[in-house]
Amino acid sequence: MTIPPKSGDDCSGLAAAAAALQTEVLAIQEVDHNLARTNHANQCANIALAMGASDWAFAPGIIGSPEGKWRNAGAKIISNQASDAEVESGSYGIGIVSKIKVLKWHRLDLGRSFIGAPLLIPDTETGKAKAIYIKDEPRVALAAQLENGWTVINTHLSFVPGMNLIQLAKLKKWADTFGEKVLLMGDFNLPSAIPAIGSKWQSLYAQNTYPSWKPKIQFDYILSKGVALKDVVQIPTTTSGISDHLPLTIEIN
Repeated sequence: MTIPPKSGDDCSGLAAAAAALQTEVLAIQEVDHNLARTNHANQCANIALAMGASDWAFAPGIIGSPEGKWRNAGAKIISNQASDAEVESGSYGIGIVSKIKVLKWHRLDLGRSFIGAPLLIPDTETGKAKAIYIKDEPRVALAAQLENGWTVINTHLSFVPGMNLIQLAKLKKWADTFGEKVLLMGDFNLPSAIPAIGSKWQSLYAQNTYPSWKPKIQFDYILSKGVALKDVVQIPTTTSGISDHLPLTIEIN
């Protein structure tokens, strides 16, 4: 789920949309934390409150805002259990919110491409797209080891071709260290089920997710290596109203 920031957003709409998904664990990308453009909100904490979730964590990729000046955030995690003064100054990254107790949080830095790439940015009014050159930012993964024995890993990979494949290989190797009960999810910026090809990981939900108003491609995935597809219920997806990607939701029996 990708959340486009809106200037002055108090996050009430965002939190309500997240709660409406009625999920026990939510992985979110493009999250703001204490940035001026989103009214200095702690988006993960606001979502957790709306969901009635006890645990949340935010892993910043950068200190600052992606459209302005920023620097690498370093190996930091801020959660309902711990804070970091530097991250509190304003940052951007990914998060996980969970109603299931989280025993431990983990972070993996995936690096970034030092060259950017032209991206097609859709216009919601005209339906057309225009290419804009965008600089890549540091990418990270956030893992939540849950009380029920599962580990949920969230990420947002680079949009630069090749770099996202390198990051995915590093991510899968790291995910293997958590055992078999692992869910790997997020915006991989890779189309056509590429994330599962040639590996023991399988995609649990095949559906176009981008752009949300007229999906033509799948960029978002939920992968697993320890779940039989017969045990997975795919929850029908609808637009959230606050994202340019469709959310994917599953239930594991």
